[in-house]
Amino acid sequence: MAKQTQTPQAQDEAQIMLNKSEAFVTKYGKQLIAAVVVIIVAVLGFIAFQNFSASKAEEASTALAPCQQYFMEQKFEEALNGDKKSCKGFINVAKEYSSTKAGNLAQLYAGLCCAQLQKWEDAKKYLENFDPEDDKMVSPAALNALATAYANTKDLDKAVDTYKKAAALADSRMDTGVNNSESPTFLLAAAEILMSQNKTEDALAIYKEIKTKYVNSTASQEIDKYIERASQK
Repeated sequence: MAKQTQTPQAQDEAQIMLNKSEAFVTKYGKQLIAAVVVIIVAVLGFIAFQNFSASKAEEASTALAPCQQYFMEQKFEEALNGDKKSCKGFINVAKEYSSTKAGNLAQLYAGLCCAQLQKWEDAKKYLENFDPEDDKMVSPAALNALATAYANTKDLDKAVDTYKKAAALADSRMDTGVNNSESPTFLLAAAEILMSQNKTEDALAIYKEIKTKYVNSTASQEIDKYIERASQK
C-alpha cells in the first residue's frame, strides 16, 4: 500500500491520540507500579527468608532488611540511597552483594524506588538488571514495572513487547491459563501505546483479545469503547 501524506486534520487527530495515550501512561504509571509493589511485598518476604543460608547471604539479608522497612513506609529516597546509619540503601546492597539473592532483589527494589520517585531512566536500568530467576509470582509484576519504565522513557516498542511478556507470564502461572486480574491491565497499556503510534490494527487485535479471552475481567466490561474507537481509525 502506498504511503499517504497525512492531512493537517489527520495530524491533529494523531497528536490528540498521542496525548491521550501519554496521559494514560502518566495517569496509570504510578498505579501500575503500585500494583507491582503490592504483589512483590507480599512475596519477597517469604523468598528472602527461605533463601539466605550461607554467611554472605545472611549478611546481605541483614543489609537488605532496613531498606525494605523504609520501602514499606514509602520512604523511597532513604530506601534507595540509605540513611548513613543502619540502612545502606538498595543501590549499595545491589553492588556489594551482587552475587546473592538479596543483591538481586535489591536491584528490583531499587528500580521500584526510582519509579516511585519518577526517575525513569534509573528505574529502567535497575529493573533490567534484576534477574527474575523464573519466579512466576514476582516476574510478571517486575516485567510490568520495566514496561512502565520503558513507556515513560519513550522506548515504546520495548514497552509494548514487555507488557505482552508480562501478560503471558501472568497467564502461565494460572491453572486455567488466564489471569483476569493482571494480564488485561498489562495488555491494555500495550494497546494504548500502539494507538499512540498509529498502529491501530495491532491495538485492535489486543482489545479483541481482552474481550474474548478475559471475559471475567474488569477491563472486558469497558473494552467495547476501545474497540469502537480503534475500528473508526
